Amino acid sequence: MDTATIAATAAEAVRRCRELAECTEEPGVTTRTFLSAPMHDVHARVTRWMQAAGMTVAVDAAGNIRGVYPGTATRPARLYIGSHLDTVPGAGAFDGILGVMLGLALVESLGGRRLPFAIEVVGFSEEEGVRFGTPFIGSRALAGTLDGALLSRQDASGRTVSDAIRAFGLDPSRVGEACVAPDALGYLEFHIEQGPVLDGRGLPLGVVDAIAGQSRLMLTFSGATNHAGTTPMTMRRDALAGAAEWITAVERTAATIEGLAATVGHVQATPSVVNMIVGRCDVSLDVRHREDQARLRAYDSLLRLAGEIATRRGLVLAYEHHLDQRATPMDAALTTLLATAVESTGAPVAHLTSGAGHDAMILACRLPAAMLFLRSPGGVSHHPDETVHETDVAAALTAGLRFLDLLAAAQP
Repeated sequence: MDTATIAATAAEAVRRCRELAECTEEPGVTTRTFLSAPMHDVHARVTRWMQAAGMTVAVDAAGNIRGVYPGTATRPARLYIGSHLDTVPGAGAFDGILGVMLGLALVESLGGRRLPFAIEVVGFSEEEGVRFGTPFIGSRALAGTLDGALLSRQDASGRTVSDAIRAFGLDPSRVGEACVAPDALGYLEFHIEQGPVLDGRGLPLGVVDAIAGQSRLMLTFSGATNHAGTTPMTMRRDALAGAAEWITAVERTAATIEGLAATVGHVQATPSVVNMIVGRCDVSLDVRHREDQARLRAYDSLLRLAGEIATRRGLVLAYEHHLDQRATPMDAALTTLLATAVESTGAPVAHLTSGAGHDAMILACRLPAAMLFLRSPGGVSHHPDETVHETDVAAALTAGLRFLDLLAAAQP
């Protein structure tokens, strides 16, 4: 395709993202949770676009919309390209959705040309974990890990995942049929970076080598509530002061370990009154690293440090583990092809670790996976100001087409 056609196709992909942002549960902002009513409108529009591109379209029992573009073989293997169509509350237009629109744009850019393999573009019904507190419902169905326990999980109104599937007009008993084909070639995901690294380096694209592992826990520092004016400083058991000392130590420790991200994102003091000493302070810890050993060492070290601070201050520490998610390397062969494709666009090849979880992480347990980041201007995501440069979308489209050709040439 010539440069002008690529640019026009990229502009259309961006326009479609903004159009889908209008399908929302909340007027004035974009909020679209798992199989909420606006997803019917999203599916109607995406179905129309996919069919116009020569794809056969269906919605599986987990609510994923799936468009299949046939290959040349009688029973061709299949390359999956996808991302998610749900959003966080008050979202931007591109997180997840751009990956689906780029998959569609790639098929459109083939102009009817068939490859040795089929292409299936998937718009996952859920990735963010907003409604049911557990993410990746859509991609878990393709990976074959959407089990009965998850289907029984309830939202705030008491409705289960199975209930939501039925209310959308689907049959949860058929979720097993959503699993990817056993002869799948792999999975490719385009996604905005959701961070400032590419933008800070002035680069349009980044090849993801791995998705960081995550550890999460909740800690409770317990001391003694008392009067702020009558209790001497030397006789206090201030839970908030202990938590604050530990929080600064978390930041200091993380800064000394390359590649580590450690965050305290939740703090709740009880009582929260101006003239009372805090008797209880609940805090969270989120630790991420691309290497599991480094993550677990840091996690254990920070937990021991919390205990030491609590003991020294006369506090009691309690904690509860909430998540231990292993790091996920991307497939070496597909990642090499993707890097070669990016290089062919004339852009430098930047290799990144994703600090956020993505559907590629779930699919990687089932089939080879690769992932390409697009620059997030200003590093903004999960916000209405989230945007992309159309030139970056064009670069991703060019790299994607080259990737398809390289993958086709590698087929026996």
